[in-house]
Amino acid sequence: MRVGKVNRTTNETKVDVEINLDGGGSAEIDSGVGFFNHMLNLLAVHGQFDLKVHCAGDLDVDGHHSIEDIGIALGAALKEALGDKRGIARYGTFFLPMDESLALVSLDISGRPFLVCDVGELAPTIGAFDTELLEEFLRAFAFNAAITLHVKVLYGKNSHHKVEAIFKALGHALRAAVSFDEKIRGVLSSKGTL
Repeated sequence: MRVGKVNRTTNETKVDVEINLDGGGSAEIDSGVGFFNHMLNLLAVHGQFDLKVHCAGDLDVDGHHSIEDIGIALGAALKEALGDKRGIARYGTFFLPMDESLALVSLDISGRPFLVCDVGELAPTIGAFDTELLEEFLRAFAFNAAITLHVKVLYGKNSHHKVEAIFKALGHALRAAVSFDEKIRGVLSSKGTL
């Protein structure tokens, strides 16, 4: 089993994350923000990862520290779970429709962190979730996982649908990228390392 566990404690948050890349899609999520719990649950289900996330954060300030620190910890846990990356497909791309919205997520487990995030206009909040924090989470996740991540909403009207499509697509793209390919000897790179 490819498992990563990260415990991160700061003056603002205490975050515990565990991810099993070879799980079955079970999730135990308590981020402190209901809509974000829903999104992380979708990530686990559609990625078919077992995911545990618990965060005690300074939500009396706002959700920024909690959401960003969960991204940091989840990215680091993914990186740990991947180990030496031998035999993985490396790349994953997925288009996902959610009613009137269509999202694209494309990623490379490259060792070179980068984020392109183009999601168009969103409502300021979805439930208690500040939508400005979507990009903060994705950046923290991508940079701590050391992956190149491109996220684009091609079209859509409903902010809930747009963000939901992103998290579902991210799950599918990650599942493809971390899957083993028996034809790959070592890592899928002409450099011999990722």
